[in-house]
Amino acid sequence: MVQRTWQKKMKQKIFSLKEITKILPKLKSKKKKIVLCHGVFDLLHIGHIKHFEQSKSFGDILIVSITKDQFINKGPNRPAFNEQLRSKTLASLSVIDYVVLAPSKTAIEVIKYLKPDIYAKGIEYKDTNNDLTGKIRNETNAVKKIKGKIIFTDDITFSSSKLLNSQTQIHSDDQQKIINKIKRNFNLNSIYYLIEKLNNLKSLVFGEAIIDQYIMCEALGRSGKDPILMFDEIESKNFAGGSIAIANNLSDFYKEIELYCSIGEEKEYLNFIKRETKKRVKSSFFYKKNSPTIIKKKYLDNITKNKLFGTYNINENFISQKEEENIIKRLNKALQNKDVVILSDYGHGFVTDRIAKFLCKNSKFLIINAQSNAANTGFSSIKKYKNFDALIINERELREELRNKDEKIEILMKQISKKHLIKNIIATRGSEGSILYDFKKNKFHYCVAFANNIIDKIGSGDVMMSVIAGFLKLKCDPGLALFISSIAAGKSVESLANSSPVNKISLKKSLSHILN
Repeated sequence: MVQRTWQKKMKQKIFSLKEITKILPKLKSKKKKIVLCHGVFDLLHIGHIKHFEQSKSFGDILIVSITKDQFINKGPNRPAFNEQLRSKTLASLSVIDYVVLAPSKTAIEVIKYLKPDIYAKGIEYKDTNNDLTGKIRNETNAVKKIKGKIIFTDDITFSSSKLLNSQTQIHSDDQQKIINKIKRNFNLNSIYYLIEKLNNLKSLVFGEAIIDQYIMCEALGRSGKDPILMFDEIESKNFAGGSIAIANNLSDFYKEIELYCSIGEEKEYLNFIKRETKKRVKSSFFYKKNSPTIIKKKYLDNITKNKLFGTYNINENFISQKEEENIIKRLNKALQNKDVVILSDYGHGFVTDRIAKFLCKNSKFLIINAQSNAANTGFSSIKKYKNFDALIINERELREELRNKDEKIEILMKQISKKHLIKNIIATRGSEGSILYDFKKNKFHYCVAFANNIIDKIGSGDVMMSVIAGFLKLKCDPGLALFISSIAAGKSVESLANSSPVNKISLKKSLSHILN
C-alpha cells in the first residue's frame, strides 16, 4: 500500500512539456515565482541537491527538466540511468515540485514554453569559455527573450561523469583499460589541441555518390499465389552516402574539403545530393555515361528497424577513357594544394587502375578504403594500389584479399603492408574493435569498440577513415588516433545510415565525459 501511494505521488510530479504548460497559468495567477533547472542528472549527488535547494530559495515553485535519453551525447554507455529512473529519482525529492521531460537537446524549448521567472545553472557554467556546445549562451539568450533572469548557484559542485567513471563500472573491463592508457599519456587539453589542428588541413575526397534508400515495411503475410512473404511499404527515407557522407564527416574539422564525386549520366538525385552536402564542401560532379546514380535500397521492419533484404541499382562498368583523362587532368591541378586525399573505392567503376596509380603517386597523404560489397565480392581488390599512407579495411575484406581465413589477423596485416608498401593499416573487427599496424615501427595498436546503442552499422568505417586520416597526417600518436576515431565511429552506429555526420563539439563532449 505504501509503495503504491509513493508511486502515485511520484507520477503526479512528472509531466510532459505539453502537460506542464496547462498547470502553470493557475500557479502564475497566484503570483508564484517559477524557477527552472535543467540537465541530464544521470547520477544524482549532493552537488545536485544543494543546487536545487539554493535554486528554490529564489522563488516559490521549482521545476526540473531533464534531457530525454535520445538526446544525450555523453559517449558510450551513457546515460547510465534511463529517463524513467532519472525522473522518478528527482520526483522523490521534496524540494522539487515538478519534473519535466525535455523534448530536445537543450533547455531552449522548455524555457520558451514555461517562461520561468528564473533559470538556474551551477557555477561551473558561468565561464562561457567552458561552454563547448554554445548551449549556455543560447539558453541565456532564450531567458532574456522571455524577460526572465539567469542565476548561477555557487554551492558545492561535482561532476557526474567523474563520479560514474570513478565509482561505477559503466565501461567494460577492456574499454576501461584503453581509457586508462589514454589518460596516463594524454590530457584533454592536448587532445582538444590536436582536434583543432585539423582545421589547418586541406582535403580532397574521391569516390562515388551513393543514395542509401531505407524503406520501412510491415509484413502482411504469405502471398496467395506464390511462396513468398509480402510487405506493405510504409515510408521511404533517402540518405546521402558514399563519398558525400565522407565529405560531410570532414566538414566540421578541415579548413577546406573538395569532393570529386561520380553520379549518374541523367543527374538523378543531383538536387538532393547538393542539398544534403554540407556548405563547406566544394563539390565537383562527374556524370558517368550509361549509368544511374547508385541507389542501394534496404527494406527494414518498421518497428524493430531490422533489415529484411536489399537491392542495388548500379552499373559497375568502368568509366570511359575520355572520362578518365578528364578526371586525371582535374586531379593534377587539385592535388597540388591538398594535404590529405581520402579515397573510397566502392568498386563500382569510378576508380580505374590509371586513376589509382595517379593518386598513389601524386598525393601528399593518401588514405584508402577499397570496399567489398554484395555487388563486387571476389572482384574488388587493392592490388591496383601501392606505396600509400593508410588503408582501412575490415577483417573479412582483409582475409578475402589474401585468401586466408585462418591465420592470425596481425600476420595478415603485416603481409599486406609489406606487399603494398602501406605505412599504416587499420583493420576493423566489428564488436571486437580495431587494430592499427605501423609498418615503419613494426608496432600494433589496439582499441576495443565503443558502440553503445547499435542501430545501423552502415557508414561507421567511413567515419573512422574520415577522423583518423588527419591525425595520421599530423603524425599524431597512432594509439590516440585510433582511440579518437573509434569513439567517433561508435557514435555513428547510433543512427540510421549516414544521418548524423560526426562533428567537433559532439566528439569533444564524448571525449570529455569518457576521460573525466
